[in-house]
Amino acid sequence: MGHQKQKWTAEEEEALLNGVAKHGPGKWKNILKDPDFAPFLTQRSNIDLKDKWRNLSVSNAAQGSKDKSRGPKVKTIAVTPPSNAQNSAPADGSADALMDDLSNNAVDGKSAPRYNAMIFEALSTIKDTNGCDTSAIVHFIEQRHEVPQNFRRLLSSRLRRLVSQGKLEKVQNYYRISKDASLGTKTPTPKQKEVRPRQSQNSGLVSGETVEEAAIAAAYKVAEAENKSFLAAEAVKEAERVSKMAEDTDSMLQLVKEIYEQCSRGEVILLA
Repeated sequence: MGHQKQKWTAEEEEALLNGVAKHGPGKWKNILKDPDFAPFLTQRSNIDLKDKWRNLSVSNAAQGSKDKSRGPKVKTIAVTPPSNAQNSAPADGSADALMDDLSNNAVDGKSAPRYNAMIFEALSTIKDTNGCDTSAIVHFIEQRHEVPQNFRRLLSSRLRRLVSQGKLEKVQNYYRISKDASLGTKTPTPKQKEVRPRQSQNSGLVSGETVEEAAIAAAYKVAEAENKSFLAAEAVKEAERVSKMAEDTDSMLQLVKEIYEQCSRGEVILLA
């Protein structure tokens, strides 16, 4: 599989980036064995992951030099690592730096606040004590907002950036709003899609239905109920009539039986 030159898909690149962020560069076997990334990298080997990571690093560096030559069109945000992260391995630091650079290239200064608002809205609405994973946040936002096709990758970058800024907390693969960020901070609410109420046939008085129409519908239901009640009463009467006929038939049968017995004994029977 490693010798086939297949074009990398967006899902494979995202799995590689998330795998490096979790395990660090060079841990290709661990990434391929991780159940979170293995389903997306079934067609890739250790060499494929190493080559793709090197290409991403080179292309990111070239893109950065190209942007500098054109001018400062994108704001550069310097992220200072926390004190407890200064003793981490250099490989992990380079992975985080590459993630942040890719995030800056993918999301510009205008879209970042909007995506941050969507993320905070999702976490505040779902209100799961354990937090929400990336799939749950993406599903929530896609149901309420129009997002680009590569939104999942952009969202992953924004989540990592918010975690590094201390606005979100990450426990395993779940994100939740940091306690320090939730105190005294008002969660921005982005503009949602206009949702029109759907008219249900089984509902009562819905928006747009006049009182006259509701009265006509109620009168129709009352008339229908009365008709059913009348049919039920007629059915009861018919059942009583059939029952009376059965009783009369039994009486006639008993009379015939008595006449037969008298005739069999030779008695004379006078019918009035």
